[in-house]
Amino acid sequence: MANCLCGTTLKTLTLAAFFRPMVSKSLTQKPPFLLLTRALASPAIQADVNVAARESRVARPQWKAAIDLKWIRDNKADVAQNIRHRNSVANLDLVLELYERMLNLQKEVERLRAERNAVANKMKGKLEISERQKLIEEGKIIKEGLITMDEDLLKLTDELQLAAQCIPNLTHPDVPIGGEDCSTLRKMVGNVREFSFPIKDHVQLGKDLDLFDFDSAAEVSGSKFFYLKNEAVLLEMALINWTLSEVMKKGFTPLTTPEIARSSVVEKCGFQPRGTNTQVYSIEGTDQCLIGTAEIPVGGMHMESILNDSSLPLKYVAFSHCFRTEAGAAGAATRGLYRVHQFSKLEMFILCRPEESNSYHEELIGIEEDLYSSLGLHFKTLDMASWDLGAPAYRKFDIEAWMPGLGRYGEISSASNCTDYQSRRLGIRYRPEPTSPSKGKGKNAPTQFVHTLNATACAVPRMIVCLLENYQQEDGSVIIPDPLRPFMGGLEVITPKSK
Repeated sequence: MANCLCGTTLKTLTLAAFFRPMVSKSLTQKPPFLLLTRALASPAIQADVNVAARESRVARPQWKAAIDLKWIRDNKADVAQNIRHRNSVANLDLVLELYERMLNLQKEVERLRAERNAVANKMKGKLEISERQKLIEEGKIIKEGLITMDEDLLKLTDELQLAAQCIPNLTHPDVPIGGEDCSTLRKMVGNVREFSFPIKDHVQLGKDLDLFDFDSAAEVSGSKFFYLKNEAVLLEMALINWTLSEVMKKGFTPLTTPEIARSSVVEKCGFQPRGTNTQVYSIEGTDQCLIGTAEIPVGGMHMESILNDSSLPLKYVAFSHCFRTEAGAAGAATRGLYRVHQFSKLEMFILCRPEESNSYHEELIGIEEDLYSSLGLHFKTLDMASWDLGAPAYRKFDIEAWMPGLGRYGEISSASNCTDYQSRRLGIRYRPEPTSPSKGKGKNAPTQFVHTLNATACAVPRMIVCLLENYQQEDGSVIIPDPLRPFMGGLEVITPKSK
């Protein structure tokens, strides 16, 4: 997914720094509008005869990420290479140009402020009436100039923020560069099952076993919706409860989440709620969206907070329904349950210290692999190539399981390390504890941004596809894998209904 949001491992730049005072020259020798023109001028802007009008059209960002623009400027070559490697649409040249213009305008603003202070100091002494009046008039000019410049500085920083938020996260050095075909194999588990009879896909199995109703759902809700029936309902509940119990054993706190989130929270997590190819359902007339994953409300749960070092890591496993437009999705491989608009999912989410995120990423992919191995699935784990990371992920592992009816591997989960990309937007920090009793004693340590990670524990429809197609029998029945049977009341086999 192409996302236009700011990069992650970029150091913090507080918004207050945008307005930091700087010492400069006297205003009395030049009118304020000349100073403003010079401050805003650059080779790319000089030809623009209506700069003020153009600036007034800059959209106001709903939120502002903590971006270290100086770090971007000082590491221009590395940032530019990363943008190319990720096939990003971010415009680094524009960001750097706007940053320089902002710095120049800040200098001009401070020139006015210094002159204003000088005038104020002069007026404290004994003055002739004519001299005092002259200083009063000079003060009025300075005040008007400051008002104009502050307005233009605000517009400029808004434009800069929007452009800088398009810069993607940096990329793990081991990530393969290129499109999805460049992704590398990490692990292969199990073997393709050999069938001695003609196999069916899950759509035909569901029809024969009376498990789904796509036609009625299409009439009620539209295409790519479905009803689950009979044992399929039990299978969904079994998958949820079994997965939840297994992940909780690993120290994860269970959650159910809101399934509507504010558009700003969706954006902060790295998703694009507006646009022609968005995967997000927006609620007309509101600033709210239906969530596409529980990652969004779980990430937002600690928004604008400072966590205790002792509380980390925070590990959650969240159940939610998910809603996706699946814009542009078509073809035989997307039929049935494989690609739908609404589905149930369990999502793992971790907030941790920066130095721990790589190890927790390995833990998440290990949990996923253990779950799917326990169900007897044949799958492969991939280290996804740079074009497939989207804006937030520093590194992403996908698991693709063999689906006999489809005759191919299909993605059933992913695990992403987003480092501090999301936390810089959501404002989630922690305060490290002193490493020794004497170090930092009596004062608070500087806060740092946490790292966030997410991973799919169970996306129900695709798991049902895998189980039905891999465990089908010649007589048309489907065997239930052993781990799920206690969660289905002991049911071992789904059999065709007697007519």
